[in-house]
Amino acid sequence: MPRPDPTRWDRSLPAGLQDAVNATAAKLGVTAYFAGGEVRDWLLGRESDDLDITVTGSGLAFARALARALQATFVPLSPADDLGRVAGPDLQVDVSGLRAGSRTIEDDLRQRDFTVNAMAVPVGDCREGALIDPENGRKDLQQGRLRLVAADALAADPLRVLRGWRFMAQLDLTPDAPTRAAMLAEAPAMTRCAGERQRVELDKLMATARAAAVIGAMAECGTLWVLFPELEAGVGMAQPASHHLDVFGHSLEALRRMEEIIAAPKRRFRDHETISTYLAPPRVPILLKYAALFHDLGKPATLAERNGRLTYYNHDQTGAKLFGAIAGRLVWSRRDRDRVALLIREHMRPFHLNNARKKQGITPRACLRLAKAAGDDISGLFLLAMADSLAGMGPGKPAGMEDDMDQLFTEVMTVYRERVAPVLTTRPLVNGRELQEIFALAPGPVIGRLLAALQHMQVEDPDLDRETAITRLGEQLPAITHPDHRQ
Repeated sequence: MPRPDPTRWDRSLPAGLQDAVNATAAKLGVTAYFAGGEVRDWLLGRESDDLDITVTGSGLAFARALARALQATFVPLSPADDLGRVAGPDLQVDVSGLRAGSRTIEDDLRQRDFTVNAMAVPVGDCREGALIDPENGRKDLQQGRLRLVAADALAADPLRVLRGWRFMAQLDLTPDAPTRAAMLAEAPAMTRCAGERQRVELDKLMATARAAAVIGAMAECGTLWVLFPELEAGVGMAQPASHHLDVFGHSLEALRRMEEIIAAPKRRFRDHETISTYLAPPRVPILLKYAALFHDLGKPATLAERNGRLTYYNHDQTGAKLFGAIAGRLVWSRRDRDRVALLIREHMRPFHLNNARKKQGITPRACLRLAKAAGDDISGLFLLAMADSLAGMGPGKPAGMEDDMDQLFTEVMTVYRERVAPVLTTRPLVNGRELQEIFALAPGPVIGRLLAALQHMQVEDPDLDRETAITRLGEQLPAITHPDHRQ
C-alpha cells in the first residue's frame, strides 16, 4: 500500500480550499477535520471523489461561511442532520457537525459504518502522525478487511449493507464473519431506503472493475434478489443450444465480458478508436454494465416452446419495459433510463443485421435504420452484442460470431460515415413545409414518412438532386399515404 504523502494530500485539494477552511475555522472558533472517504482514499494513494469536512460546531453555519469565503454556493442539504454543501464550478464539499451525542471527533467516528470510513485528519495538518483512527481502520485497510464499527451500524441505516458490497468491489475488501452475518441479516431492509441513495451506491459499484464478481457474490447469498427480484426469475431457466448457462448466469457472464471489453477494446474491435471514443465519458461504461446485466430481463416472461425449440420472442421489448420499472424504483434520470432501455430493446439488432449481411451485404438503407434506432449508441449496441456473444458458449453457437460482430461493426461504421452521417447532418433536399406545398398536404405523419423516404433515397444515391427526389416522392406518395404503410 502506498504510504500517505502529505504533499499529495494537499495538492489533490481544490485550489484555495485548505486556506479557506482554516480561515473559516479560526473565525468561527471551531476545529475542522477531513473525515471518511477521502482519508481512506488518501491512505490508498488515490485521488478522492469525496470531500467531507466535519466540524466541532454547526455544520450548516460553517458551510454557509465557507461558501462566502470561496464565492461559491451554499446548499442546506439536510438541516435535520446539520449537513450543508459548498458547491462551485470545480468544487463540492459537504460539511457536517459532529454526530448526535458526540463531543469529540473520536466520538463521531465511532458512530460511522465501517472502520475504513472511520478515520480523520485535521484540515491543514495532513501529516501521517496526525491521523485519527480510533477503530484501527488503517490496519483493516492494509489487511483488506471490511469490518463494522459497531454491531448495530447497519440497523441504524440499512443502506450501509449496499455500501459494504460497494466497498468490496471498489477496494477489494473481504468482510469479517460478524460483518458478513450482519450484512445478510439486514439486507431485506435495504429497499426501505430512498431509491436515489440505492442508485448512488449501485453506480459506484458498477464503476469498478470488479462489478461482475461482486454482483455474483450478491446473487449467491440472495442479497441481489432483494434489489432486483426480476433477475431471480432467470435462475435455473434453460436456454437454447447456443448458450451454456441459464438466463441469469448468462446475464452475469455478459456483465463480466463487458468489463473485459471496456478494459481492453482493442482485443475485440479493429475499429477500437471509435469504441474508445464512445467509452470516454465516465457515465457510459456504467450504463453499459447495467445494460449487460439486464439485457435478457424479458426472457422469463416470454419463454415458450415451439416445435421442440425454446423461444423468447420479443424478449428485448419486454425487457426494456421491465427495466423502465427498475429505473423508476431507483429514480434514474430520464436520459440514463432511456439510454439503457434503448440498448436492451435493440440488443438483438446487430445479430439480425449480421444475418442480413451474410445474405446481401450491408446496405446504406440498413445502416440508416440502425442509426435512427440507436442514435449516438451504435457503438454501445455492438459492445453489448459482443459481450452477449462471448457470454454464450453452447455447442449450438455459430462459429466465428465474435469475428462477425467485429467485421460488421467496421463495415457499419464505414457506411455510416460515408453515406448515412452526411444525410442526417445536412438539410434535406426538400423540407417539410415544401413537401406540404408541393403535394398539397396538411401537417401530419405523412410528412414525416415522406422525409424518411427522402433520407432512404439520399443514402442510396448520394448524387440525387432535388427535382429527381420530388419526382420519386410523388411516385411513392400513394403507398406512403396508405394506412398500412411500412417504411
